[in-house]
Amino acid sequence: MKTILITGASSGIGRATAEMFLDSGWRVALFARRAEMLEDVARNRPDALPIAGDVTDLAQVEGAVAQVARAWGRLDAVFNNAGIFTPQGTIDEIDPADWHNSLAVNLTGMFNTARAAFAQMRAQDPQGGRIINNGSLSAHTPREGSVCYTTTKHGVTGLTKTLSLDGRTFNIAAGQIDIGNARTELVDRLNDKLVAEGKPLMPMMDVAEAARSVLHMADMPLSANVLFQTVLATNMPYVGRG
Repeated sequence: MKTILITGASSGIGRATAEMFLDSGWRVALFARRAEMLEDVARNRPDALPIAGDVTDLAQVEGAVAQVARAWGRLDAVFNNAGIFTPQGTIDEIDPADWHNSLAVNLTGMFNTARAAFAQMRAQDPQGGRIINNGSLSAHTPREGSVCYTTTKHGVTGLTKTLSLDGRTFNIAAGQIDIGNARTELVDRLNDKLVAEGKPLMPMMDVAEAARSVLHMADMPLSANVLFQTVLATNMPYVGRG
């Protein structure tokens, strides 16, 4: 039975992915700040391991990876998913605190998780594993008013490429999934803003489609890798937007 650590597992894409992996026979460690929501996901799931913590704290992330290794002997995969979307605006309207929070969660949190997972996968026997980073369509093309989010997601793409290159020696595969408008609480909030402005709603897809795509990446043997995968609502204005 394979094991995965999922960050940001208390809600949204992280929760949907955790539930799909559990349904598919994986052991799933659930990592997020909201302990009560993790317990809710893990209820009546003997192969779920809820771990409360913050991805911006390297010691807490390393502790979570160590807990997985103690409980299940190894870490086969990580879905590096935790992220935030701070208030929108042009760059001169952005609160510097939101910029720093975005960097802390979306980029440093990704680094911390990848670092701890890479070390475990390098040290375990048999060696190796898979790191899947949650990018975004904003890792390629920005949404208006998203300077914080877009900048960090471009950074995630650089992280993915470097992990993929450096992981070859240690049988560690790295890939990135770029998701466009899976129906989550975050997208619902963005749509609420559009409604308030009298604008049309964004096209959306079921969050299960995003989760299913992550599962496909994780289920591959380590001899194969999806380096980048884009899954999006069909009618999103992604190609040519901006």
